[in-house]
Amino acid sequence: MPDSTPSPTAHPPTARGRKTRAKLLAAAERLFGANGFHGTSVVDITREAGVAQGTFYLYFDSKEEIFRQLVRHLSQELRHALAQAVSGAEHRIDIEELGVREFIRFSAEHRDLYQIVSESQFIDPELFRWYYERLAKGYSLGLSRAMDAGEVFRTDPETLSYCLMGASHFLGIRWIAWEGREPPEDMVQATVDFIRRALQPSTDDEEAS
Repeated sequence: MPDSTPSPTAHPPTARGRKTRAKLLAAAERLFGANGFHGTSVVDITREAGVAQGTFYLYFDSKEEIFRQLVRHLSQELRHALAQAVSGAEHRIDIEELGVREFIRFSAEHRDLYQIVSESQFIDPELFRWYYERLAKGYSLGLSRAMDAGEVFRTDPETLSYCLMGASHFLGIRWIAWEGREPPEDMVQATVDFIRRALQPSTDDEEAS
């Protein structure tokens, strides 16, 4: 698995440094999304970010490094956004609905997310695997707790986490990646309704809880 320890320049000590690094990451996100990894150069990124080329190497060792850090950054931002969106919900079924809607919102805001993460499997296969395993790890933990509370049917939580991630993922592909827009509300609601029905506890689960 890729080393998740930040590089020395991952979190610059000054506000100016953090702003510059953020500009480089934002530029890389736009360009990697539009042109792909191989179609983007360090010069392209620095030009897009409006910084000198030498400044790039104060924050990243190479194009490969900024790509890896971008995938980790997007993972962190997505997980943070999801945590914020569901923070007020108590029942797991409600958390699922809020999570689907926030994932769609985040993906629409970061329209190049699909392209970048998909390409990472060819640039750094271990990073690609880490991205999804990191999402599934927290998801599985929440589902396991919900099973213990009798809020959803009992099954293998890791397997269920990947099934649920897949539902939101492909909803986003169908509309955001292919159509360039958020899915219609009735499509989102259909996904939410499916998840609600699928997660209902079985009679055996209810009797055991």
